[in-house]
Amino acid sequence: MPRPKPDARDWVALTDEPLPATEAAEWATVPSAGAVVTFAGVVRDHAEGRPGVEAMTYEAYDGPAQRAMSDIVAQLRQRWPEVARVALLHRTGDLQLSEASVLVVVSAPHRAEAFAAAEFAIDTLKEAAPIWKQEHWSGGSDWALEQHQIRSAGSVTSSSTSER
Repeated sequence: MPRPKPDARDWVALTDEPLPATEAAEWATVPSAGAVVTFAGVVRDHAEGRPGVEAMTYEAYDGPAQRAMSDIVAQLRQRWPEVARVALLHRTGDLQLSEASVLVVVSAPHRAEAFAAAEFAIDTLKEAAPIWKQEHWSGGSDWALEQHQIRSAGSVTSSSTSER
C-alpha cells in the first residue's frame, strides 16, 4: 500500500492489503491537532436480509474510485478547513469476518470538527465511490442488497453530512 510522505496532509488509497489502522492514526497525530478520530468499517456476520455472512469480496472501479476518494477529501477540506490530516483508505479483494474494509482517520484542533469530518467522509464514500461488496453466506453469494447509483462527492447532501 502506498504510504504518504511525512509532510503530506492527505492519505488516500485503494488497496488489496490489510489496512494499517495504527500507522494511520500515528500519521494523523500532529502537534496542531487535539483530536484524532478513527473509524474502521469491518466485515460483520450479517447483512440486510442475510444472516450468517461468512466473508465479503470488495471490488472497485480503480481509477474512478481513487478520484472519488480524493474528491471526498477535497470536499471535506472545504467544509472543515481547520482539519490537519485525513486518511481515507479502502480495501478490495476477499475479506474475512472482523477484517477492516474501510478506514477513515481525521485529525483536527477540536473533536467536533474531527467527528463531523470523519462522518462526512464515510457517509460520502458509501454514496460517491464506485466500490461494491459481494456477501458470502452459507446459502450462497450475491452482491449487497443496499447498492445504489453512484453520485459525485459534491452532490451528496444527507442530514448526516451537513456541517455541525
